[in-house]
Amino acid sequence: MWSGVNGSTGLEEGKVSQATRSVEKARWRFVDRPLCHGFRAVVCAIRVAAIVGLSGLASIALGAPGALGDDGPVQTPNMFAPVSTPAFAIRDISYFVLGICAVIFVVVAALLTYSIIRFRRRRGEDTREPPQVYGSNQIELAWTVVPVLIVFVLFLATARYIFGIEGHEPPPQTLQVTVVGHQWWWEIRYPDLGIVTANELHVPVSNPANPSPTFLTLESADVIHSFWVPQLAGKLDVIPNKTNRTWIEPHTPGLYVGQCAEFCGVQHAWMLLRVIVHPKDAFDAWVVEQQAPAVDDRVARTGRDVFGSVACINCHTVRGTTANGIFGPDLTHLMSRSTLGAGVAANTPENLRNWIENPAGLKSGALMPAMQLSSRELDQLVAYLLTLR
Repeated sequence: MWSGVNGSTGLEEGKVSQATRSVEKARWRFVDRPLCHGFRAVVCAIRVAAIVGLSGLASIALGAPGALGDDGPVQTPNMFAPVSTPAFAIRDISYFVLGICAVIFVVVAALLTYSIIRFRRRRGEDTREPPQVYGSNQIELAWTVVPVLIVFVLFLATARYIFGIEGHEPPPQTLQVTVVGHQWWWEIRYPDLGIVTANELHVPVSNPANPSPTFLTLESADVIHSFWVPQLAGKLDVIPNKTNRTWIEPHTPGLYVGQCAEFCGVQHAWMLLRVIVHPKDAFDAWVVEQQAPAVDDRVARTGRDVFGSVACINCHTVRGTTANGIFGPDLTHLMSRSTLGAGVAANTPENLRNWIENPAGLKSGALMPAMQLSSRELDQLVAYLLTLR
């Protein structure tokens, strides 16, 4: 469900290492300023111990990056393998919390094991109840003060990261994108570029020396959704009549898969999101392609007439034609996308034909109706849509 198709990656090991070092420097500048004095020294020591102790375990348990795809390396969704500045911050605070919890578990388990062994009933001992201790100020003080201190430390550390992420101001080279959640697909708008697409978010890679993050405005057209690409940023709800904002700053090109993380109806599980991080030149080329109007292929004009004669134009837009619907995905460059139905099927001619003929057959409950076209009309319509690249 998450994996892409086989291909080749353009990153060599040396480039990966260099990118990793650059990301670490950016993350350090963002939230990990050297303030480890006094109380902060304790916090930093626990965080370092947690990262060293749990990073190997997390890598083994959660796996390495997944298969390769045409858009670059396909990464298995994994919050412990971040490639974006906010995701690095979230990973660090997660390790910190897990480290504290691990210490608590070890202490409690050790005390419990000691008590079971040391104070077990032995042969020959009488069965009388041992002396009871009441009103121990030391014990009561310990189990009150220690949890309060732990909660206080967690609160301070978490608040620091939350304000560091949410209070980040966009630099001059920021890319602004609006993401609208629908049942069950994502509408992606680039207001400054005049581009509208669906289910695939294309962004440029950010250079730590000259940051170019992507700031996302999140909206919903119907019910509550949740935007989550684990390797790029934290989870954020997409709520009707409310605008939320988040940002990503990926430092490694590739394909990263996200998911709607809030149950939003019967096809919630098939509301996937693909984020393609391009090198700067490749992103500029993608923008030029997407800004072009739809291809007018004379051979496919019969199919274009079929498209304009049915209800397709009421829901979909194809720039340069009379189709200007707003309820469904923009189809101007439909065949430049890798999937149909927000990830339910690969975008192939066969699947495209099946999708138009019976959308519910591929995605049960899909709001797109079957057009009841004849086989000839269906072939003509598919031939036209295949030209929209």
